[in-house]
Amino acid sequence: MFDAMIDPTATPAERTEAMPLAARPRSLAGRTVGLLANTKTNAEAMLDAVGSLLSERHGAAAFVRRKKLSITDPVPADLLTELTEQCDVVVVGVGDCGSCSASAIADGLAVENAGIPAVVICTEAFVASADAMADLQGSPGYRYVRIPHPLALLDEAGVAERAEQVLDEIVDVLTADTATVAA
Repeated sequence: MFDAMIDPTATPAERTEAMPLAARPRSLAGRTVGLLANTKTNAEAMLDAVGSLLSERHGAAAFVRRKKLSITDPVPADLLTELTEQCDVVVVGVGDCGSCSASAIADGLAVENAGIPAVVICTEAFVASADAMADLQGSPGYRYVRIPHPLALLDEAGVAERAEQVLDEIVDVLTADTATVAA
C-alpha cells in the first residue's frame, strides 16, 4: 500500500547546510503568481483571496491556479513542471492539519529547489509538523507564513480577513532586497 513511510521528526544522518532558496524578485509587479492549493476546506478560497490582494496592491499580472488532489502526497511532477515553467513565484497552501502542513512545506521546498521562489501558508497549530518537514528536507528554519488555526471553519469574510492579515508577510517572503534579486 505504501511505497515508503516518512518520519517527519527524523533527522538526516548527514546535513552540511540548508538548501539555498531561489533568488527573489524585487517586487511582484508584472509577475505571474502560481497558487498551489490542496483539498483542505478553504485552501482555494484563501489562495484566491491572497491572489486578489497581490493583484490589487502589488501589481501581480497573472495567476496560474492548480490544485493537488492529495493533502499528503508530494506535488505531482506535472503540476510542479507547470508551475515552475509558467510562474515567477508560487504561493502554497494551506497547511491546516499535521500531514498537510508537512506536505505543504515539502511542496514549497520542491518549488524552491526548481528555482522558483515560494511561500507556504500553514496554521499555527501545526508548526511542529511543518518545521520537522523543513528539517527533514534539509532546510531548517525555512520561513513560511503562519495563520491562526483553524482556517477550515471560516466563512468567506473570515478567509478574506486572514489573507489581509498575512499579505505583507507573504510579499516579504516572496521578494527580497538587491542581494538576492532574480533577473
